[in-house]
Amino acid sequence: MRKLLSGLTGLLLLSTLVPAVPAAASAAVWQPKPAPLTTPWTGQVSPTNALPEYPRPQLVRTDWLNLNGVWEFAGAPNLDTPPIGRTLPEGVLVPYPIESALSGIKRHEDHMYYRRTFTTPAGWNGRRVKLNFGAVTWETRVWVNGTRVGTHTGGFDAFSFDVTDALRAGANEVVVGVRSTVDGGSYPIGKQRRDPGGIFYTAASGIWQTVWLEPVAADHITRLDTTPDVPAGVLDLVVQGTAGRQVRAEVLTGGRVVGTASGTTGAHLRVPVPNARLWSPDDPFLYDLRVTLGTDVVTGYFGMRSLGKAVVGGVMRPLLNGEFVFQLGTLDQGYWPDGIYTAPTDAALRFDLERQKALGFNMVRKHIKVEPARWFYHADRLGLMVWQDMPSLDAVDEVPNGRAHFESELRRVLDQLKGITSIVQWVPFNEGWGEYDAGRIVDLVRSIDDTRLVNHNSGSNCCVSDPDPGNGDVIDDHAYQMSSATRQPDANRIAVLGEFGGLGRRVAGHEWQPGAGFAYGDLFPDETSLTTRYVEITKEVGRFVHTRGLSASVYTEPYDVENEVNGFYTYDRQVLKVTEARVREVNQRVLALADGTEVGRGEAVSLRVTTPGYTDRHLRHRAGLARTDVIGDDTGRLDATFRVRPGLADAACLSFESRNFPGSFLRHSGYRVRSDADDGTAGFAGDATFCARSGWGGTALESRNLPGHFVRHYSEGVYLARSGGPNPWDTATSFAADTTWAAVVPLWRSGADLPLDQARSFRVTTAGFTDRYLRHQAGVARTDVVNAGSAALLKGDATFVVRRGLAEPSCYSFESRNVPGQYLRHQAFRVRISPSENTDLYRRDATFCAQPGNGGVKLQSVNELGASVRHHAAEVWVAVSGGAHAYDTPSSYDADTTWAVTAPWAP
Repeated sequence: MRKLLSGLTGLLLLSTLVPAVPAAASAAVWQPKPAPLTTPWTGQVSPTNALPEYPRPQLVRTDWLNLNGVWEFAGAPNLDTPPIGRTLPEGVLVPYPIESALSGIKRHEDHMYYRRTFTTPAGWNGRRVKLNFGAVTWETRVWVNGTRVGTHTGGFDAFSFDVTDALRAGANEVVVGVRSTVDGGSYPIGKQRRDPGGIFYTAASGIWQTVWLEPVAADHITRLDTTPDVPAGVLDLVVQGTAGRQVRAEVLTGGRVVGTASGTTGAHLRVPVPNARLWSPDDPFLYDLRVTLGTDVVTGYFGMRSLGKAVVGGVMRPLLNGEFVFQLGTLDQGYWPDGIYTAPTDAALRFDLERQKALGFNMVRKHIKVEPARWFYHADRLGLMVWQDMPSLDAVDEVPNGRAHFESELRRVLDQLKGITSIVQWVPFNEGWGEYDAGRIVDLVRSIDDTRLVNHNSGSNCCVSDPDPGNGDVIDDHAYQMSSATRQPDANRIAVLGEFGGLGRRVAGHEWQPGAGFAYGDLFPDETSLTTRYVEITKEVGRFVHTRGLSASVYTEPYDVENEVNGFYTYDRQVLKVTEARVREVNQRVLALADGTEVGRGEAVSLRVTTPGYTDRHLRHRAGLARTDVIGDDTGRLDATFRVRPGLADAACLSFESRNFPGSFLRHSGYRVRSDADDGTAGFAGDATFCARSGWGGTALESRNLPGHFVRHYSEGVYLARSGGPNPWDTATSFAADTTWAAVVPLWRSGADLPLDQARSFRVTTAGFTDRYLRHQAGVARTDVVNAGSAALLKGDATFVVRRGLAEPSCYSFESRNVPGQYLRHQAFRVRISPSENTDLYRRDATFCAQPGNGGVKLQSVNELGASVRHHAAEVWVAVSGGAHAYDTPSSYDADTTWAVTAPWAP
């Protein structure tokens, strides 16, 4: 954080809220079980400090009694005979789920009992006493001194029972019975399984969040529903509690009251927040809140921010405080090797979010789990936007009561979390797991909270998903190895990449089950190769922002989970498996591309118009002048493609070199933008240098030597314009849109030219092997020595006819000279030759973009991101530098992927 919060919010972080120490259970003894992996916090857990922090930061009372610690425990055949007054044989450490090592049980039970005693502090006399549970999986029955005080079903929502009438002086007994059958699909469980494996993990049964007692007045507050209204400059507050009572609310910052309002419980209070400082990932500022109902005083917090969606830069985008902010996130599953669902300490809980923020992310998708309230507080305080999934049913087909249980818990979760500042999106379903009536569920979510976007089913392109109902706010595809087949936004919905990546690396000594670790693709051998691949696929995310209208991405994942080794960190949080600086750098690049302050330096781009009604036009040069056109032919695509160079007059800015006239740059002259050859003068350099600024959903290009003037399209021409200036193209009408450009994947993707429909051979350029040529033999590509004395068959095998790319017209496909109709293509990374299969996959595998190499050309795969055709031990592969395979070795990579284009051996 840029600034430590003071006042009431700060109290939540300090040790001043110290609960009374409860009496220990009479006979329970706790002994932690060995965990396959331990975290840095495992050894800090003990019976006296099991999550001692006040658990509910948005509704804080100073008097409370923490019941975390050692309880008596026993498995049971059912919950029909509670062990009232009977000592149980085992000790369990609450609130760690019973399958966890930290619980001291480390096994599953379908039915179980917890028991302990406590004494209420004398100062609580005359008040009601509530017994609070953060969460218990799944059905909970509670008895106090033999009296049944309540029952609850649901594994992810908090609940309370008023136990006042069951209390007595001195020691009191509480017995908690829990039913947790886990599998079967009758209630939401997320990724828990009794028999874990693959992408499903160990169950987390029983009590798994803090249990505590607190005294309240007879008339008291139960919940604060906070909704910031930024345009009105107020906090919309609904105080839930005893009906019809007067309440007073105060907004504070730095201990100073800045706004007050009074009203009644259940009604909307409009609390002024003058000159509001808005919450964002860059400035996660929080206000304090104090609410009084009679003698009941509670404190909390909130952030002022607005959410929504709108067409920005010609694309439907999510909005934060009225602006498009790309949501760059991770798939955070909330599992721990020592505590499973429960972080060993609050510092551990905070660590996961702090490290994701440090890696350059601004969002977290909380994946089919609901975390304790303090997790959300840390996200609010650190400035991480949150997508909140609803935990899924373990079912595809209809299960009795499953839908009713799902919807009941969904309503309660939404009610409890709708006041969380950082939550920006609700996700009721994932990949169709347990999905039903998705359109109706979207409407249900909106009826509870209409301030956030609703993503009806993350990964609706995948797996067991039902047909898209079309009434959500989000089109969400999962594409783990990246794909240009992901759907684009429409007139009403934003487009996001809800899951991608899944890059894996095992780290010896930090595996859940040594040797069993898997990933969603190849395993990478070391930090450098894993990081390099992450950088490559994340650059592609950046290209998709404006090329495909992408508004968010979710990388799988921040840490390993059991045998799933896709994490930046190992499961025990002991080893960072990637290079932090490189990950942060590429993440910041994506955010800058989305913001418009970066354009794709070092790459080729095209600049698309963002003004509504003209978004099919691109900036191009023609007869020396820049203009905008709808591009439809090769010449137009070449004219509309530019290499982004460091600025000729200022390397911190940019210059745009023509693709088809190397050495010519976009520059302004007499306010007209044109393409001219660099004459080497300082004047030309200044005129050809532009600085990228944040525009209206894209990039505004400000002149380096005429500050305040921007590249603008006007009546098809392109000018250097100043809003309100003296020229016709300076008109303020539509100025922001007309000066904003979307930097997209270049319309001409090859950076080097090959002769179409002519035969050529491709010679190795690696020193010591320059007598070898690319050829095919027995269906696979390889390199062999070819010379004038070689057999005719070999010469034919080493000759290819250059064709227009089967999948991309600005790239190339290579037809065998002696087997017409068969093309070079890659399959499982091996380059081979085969007849056309007339499929999109074949066409993409057989298309290569030519790029400048070191003394030749590189043949870059259209379909395998970052891969080029390479020779390795006489074989030919599509390879990436520093990838997961032997043929990806970075040694000699540039030379091995560069081919000299020569006269054909078989004309």
